[in-house]
Amino acid sequence: MAEKKVAPYGSWKSPITADLIVEKSIRLGEIVLDGKDIYWIEGRPSEGGRNVIVRLSPDGEKTDLTPLPFNARTRVHEYGGGSFTVKDGTLYFSNFEDQRLYRKLPGKEPQPITTEGDLRYADGIIDTRRGRMIWVREDHTRVESGPVNALVSLDLEGKEGGKVIVYGNDFYSSPRLSPDGTRLAWLTWNHPNMPWDGTELWIGEVKEDGSIGKSKKVAGGVSESIFQPEWSPDGVLHFILDRSDWWNLYRWKEEKIEPLLLKSAEFGVPQWRFGLSTFGFISKSKIICTYTEKGTWHLATIDLLAEKLTPIEITYTDIYFLKVGDGRIIFCGGSPTEPTSIVQLDVESGQIEILKRSSMVSIESEYFSIPEAIEFPTEQGLKAHGFYYPPQNKDYTAPAGELPPLIVISHGGPTSSTISTLSLGIQYWTSRGFAMLDVNYGGSTGYGRKYRERLKGKWGIVDVDDCVNGARYLVDKGEVDRDRLIITGGSAGGYTTLSALTFRDFFKAGASYYGVSDLEALAKETHKFESRYLDGLIGSYPERRDLYRERSPINFTERLFSPVIFFQGLEDKVVPPRQAELMVKALREKGIMVAYISFEGEQHGFRRAESIKRALEGSLYFYSRVFRFELGDEVESIEIKNL
Repeated sequence: MAEKKVAPYGSWKSPITADLIVEKSIRLGEIVLDGKDIYWIEGRPSEGGRNVIVRLSPDGEKTDLTPLPFNARTRVHEYGGGSFTVKDGTLYFSNFEDQRLYRKLPGKEPQPITTEGDLRYADGIIDTRRGRMIWVREDHTRVESGPVNALVSLDLEGKEGGKVIVYGNDFYSSPRLSPDGTRLAWLTWNHPNMPWDGTELWIGEVKEDGSIGKSKKVAGGVSESIFQPEWSPDGVLHFILDRSDWWNLYRWKEEKIEPLLLKSAEFGVPQWRFGLSTFGFISKSKIICTYTEKGTWHLATIDLLAEKLTPIEITYTDIYFLKVGDGRIIFCGGSPTEPTSIVQLDVESGQIEILKRSSMVSIESEYFSIPEAIEFPTEQGLKAHGFYYPPQNKDYTAPAGELPPLIVISHGGPTSSTISTLSLGIQYWTSRGFAMLDVNYGGSTGYGRKYRERLKGKWGIVDVDDCVNGARYLVDKGEVDRDRLIITGGSAGGYTTLSALTFRDFFKAGASYYGVSDLEALAKETHKFESRYLDGLIGSYPERRDLYRERSPINFTERLFSPVIFFQGLEDKVVPPRQAELMVKALREKGIMVAYISFEGEQHGFRRAESIKRALEGSLYFYSRVFRFELGDEVESIEIKNL
């Protein structure tokens, strides 16, 4: 073994380069089963971030079904998901450019089957009995009244326009037909609720013309969240409900709601996107499910007759987009040592097969930092959670007595969570000598309703406290350098980042990715799905305008003295560029070290290879100038004001 080189933290040369990450990595998700065929979406940075639908046939052949320039992505709720469905080899998908639905017959080119105009579709299912489809539709053609959401029935061949079958509420999701096609279940909710606050589960009779007859509410309300309604093969409706403080599995049987089992674990996830799934039926008496405890996901079976949960031993610690059928379990899975992959597990034999990896990078494991799940003290005698990654590079060690700089990651949402799956974006930093702390602050999901409600009315306070206290915990343990503490985050995580830098004298630098700086502007400008989100996180607007102003970093730039770099997509409709630009302008005028990198053609989150690379290398260059260390790799310089 070669002797390690001695070099300061941050200056280590790493084989995990930005070029390697963007050239050899893709995003995976949205799994759909059609008989023995498996379909999924690949988001390819090397193709401008285009989403491609891929089919895997039983003989192992993989085929791209959506040719250039098609991009299988819907803008319903802006975050999309549920962008395609398949029946007997015929593909129906939403195209990003025009948001029309397209039909692709085997061996044919995609053809549009919905009209032109700003109508968006998601979460579609096929009504085989009537030769129709049911989709969630978001109608943006009514400029004065704003977007209108509904469930619509559509002809499979596009011979007629969509027929509205369920309407009147602000939002809809998860239309699901009973096995005999006579009943439709769906979820709905209204402002100011988000789907993880409170949803209602409804069932309606489906008439022969596809319209909905008599309907009734089955479960839920303004303070109960329901996720993923699903019919068993014998027609019993199952769903996930957080009545016990945890998202657990229930069923509606003989007009009554009954739990399958109660466990202090989360079987559901927040519905930021359509098409999410965490359980499915392998038979009428057995469910395959996934659940999380303390940030780690597990796979299990539930025997409905014995009312017993039995774990399935696998190495994956993050499991999502779970689908079940034909004696097999298909899911997206990852672990601290494995990147996200499409995985198939044979129920009878237990054999696991990796169908597609999100990364084809071949890097020796000695360059990877393995996260430790930590729990640390925070305000009011409570505990918060995170994943700690120490610096790791088999070729380097730091000078004696030196402590590493720490980057604290504040995840987006904020009603979301971070996971421990191998991320080359994190390993990019740890292999260069940075320590990382990925925080699941109060308000994160995966720890029960009470934990995620810690943020109720306290966004910009609880999340900031937890990020500060997580870093302080590592400083007090002697793990990291208290004078080189960095905080970074995207979207809501960008807001936490800017709030921590503005309202706390703790972090020494930061990076905001399409982050919120002006809560009042966000309340006025953001899209329909999140337009009342801040009612729960801050307070009603404009009644509590005082709180919006008090917690907006843009109003208190005189308190900010740490260098910040901003990254922003110029087509972002969730957090418009003005949010970053006003902050940058204020810091420039104040004389604080600041950099701003904007990207044409990017929305809320970066999908293009060149954008991802520029953001990684730009932030590394920025930190090297802030903390005055030499880089082990050559990266493109950026313009820094007040350097």
